[in-house]
Formats: sequence, C-alpha cells, structure tokens
Amino acid sequence: MTSEAVVKPLGIEIEAVGTARANESVEITSKVSNVVTAIHFAEGEEVKRGAILVELDGDEAKAELAEAEAALADARSQYQRSRELRQSQVISAAQLEQAEAALNGNLARVAAAQARLADTVIRAPFDGRTGFRHVSVGSYVSPGTVITTLDDTSRIKLDFTVPETYLYLLRRGLPITASTSGLPGREFAGEITILDSRVDPVTRSIAVRAELPNDEGLLRAGMFMTVRLEGDVVPALVVPEEAIVPEQGRTFVFVVANDRAHRREVRIGKRRPGEVEVVAGLAEGERVVVEGTQNLRDGDAVQVVRHDLT
Repeated sequence: MTSEAVVKPLGIEIEAVGTARANESVEITSKVSNVVTAIHFAEGEEVKRGAILVELDGDEAKAELAEAEAALADARSQYQRSRELRQSQVISAAQLEQAEAALNGNLARVAAAQARLADTVIRAPFDGRTGFRHVSVGSYVSPGTVITTLDDTSRIKLDFTVPETYLYLLRRGLPITASTSGLPGREFAGEITILDSRVDPVTRSIAVRAELPNDEGLLRAGMFMTVRLEGDVVPALVVPEEAIVPEQGRTFVFVVANDRAHRREVRIGKRRPGEVEVVAGLAEGERVVVEGTQNLRDGDAVQVVRHDLT
C-alpha cells in the first residue's frame, strides 16, 4: 500500500499534566514570642497588602520605646549643650565627639524599640485570600507558629513537564489551554512564562511553567490540571508514520517510481499521531510505501494500492 507525500498545515500538539500554584503564597507567622490580643481577619477573606491581620501584646514594647525616646531626648539636649560649649572652647573636641556618639547610640535604640513594637502588629505582605485560622485571642505564639496562610490566586502558576524531544517547540509566550476534572466543561487559556534552565537527565524532560488568569477565582492552588499546547501551524510535507523506516540512527522511506520501490534516506521533523513531517529527501506528490516495508529491498517491484492522507 502506498501514500502520496502531501503538504498540509501541521502543528504539533502536546498534552501534559501539571499542578496549579498560587501566584504568591505564604504562611503568616510571628517574628517574636508573644500573646495574641486581637485578630482582624476572617477565614477565607480577601485582604489588601498592609492590612492588619493580628495584634500581639505590645505593652512591653511600648514601654521600651518610651524609655528609649526619653533617653534620646536627654542625649539630644546634651549634644546641643556640648556644641555650644565647644564653640566657646569650654570643652574639648573629644568630649563633643562623646556626646555625638551617645546621641547616635540612643537614635539606634529608638529605632530598635520601634521595630520591636512594629513586630507586635502582623500585616498582610500582599493582596490575597486568607486560609484557616490556627490561633485565638490569648494564644501564645512563637516564631514559626503558623497563624494562617495567605494566597494570591489572581493569577495561577501551572507547573508541568514536557519531553525533551519537544524542546524546539517550547518558547515563552506560547499559548496553552488547561482543564481540570474539578471544573468539567471549563477550559482556561494562558501562556508559557518560564522554561527550566536544564533537562532532567533521568526523565529526559524539561520543567515548564505557564500562567493563567484567574479573574473568576475558580482555580485553586494544588489543583491537578491537564495541559494542552500546540506549536505554530505551518505548511509541512507529511507522510504516514508507517512509511518511516529507521535504521542505525538514520531514516528511510521507499519511494515508488515506475512500479518499483527505491530506498531513499530522508530527514524528518515534527510528528503528530499518524503523520510525520519530512523536511529533506522527498518531494510533494511522490508516493511512498506504507505497508510491507519490512520485506522490501531497494529496487523491488511493487503493485501500487493507494492509501492517501486526507
């Protein structure tokens, strides 16, 4: 059986599976060990960047700040007096430097006290949706204690892998469509944003990340999704996959001319189920053998039975 080499639009389609991730995701924790005095968020609530989520006991931090500010005021007064005395040559330059050093030291202590007080107020680092609350008013938290989670899912990052044989096809900006069994009948459009810098030597695949808009908020981090992508559709000379005869790293077809099969080396390109692109060694309209190639020899007589691609 033979088939004609024809030119037709060809775009490689790839299907993969991936995991959805939030655009930004963080566990909200405390920097200090302290007692929760107020909670300002509801579980599953959308919050803005900078919004106060939790307040901790700040009495001790406020007292430290007041003490540091009082010491600063005294140091600033001493420094001003020392400058005036230095202008009158009453004190030495070294004594003025000591007063300036004391002033700078107290400025630093005030800044440290302000930072400790700020640590008693926990704010949202970005716009997002809160998760479950793991503490209550009166809870004692320490660094590392998870108070809640915060996820920005306005855009979804979708991570998946593609065999290295399709590396030539991948590029930033390539459109993709994704679907999930949790939302039957829905498809989500996005595009590739990042390709990993290396191919996994074990699986011979490359990690790819795409981003999907999530304006409706339907997609959630952790979802298992099916990804489909297609390369640019261009005219290509194609033959049935069965016509290709691989041999020792080279590729051949049997071209039919004058009722005889002539073995010819070709170079192939893209593939899709049932079809292979031939980029060199074959011309449009030539007929190739698609069945019985195992028993053919170069120059064998053949009886042509047509089985053309549609």
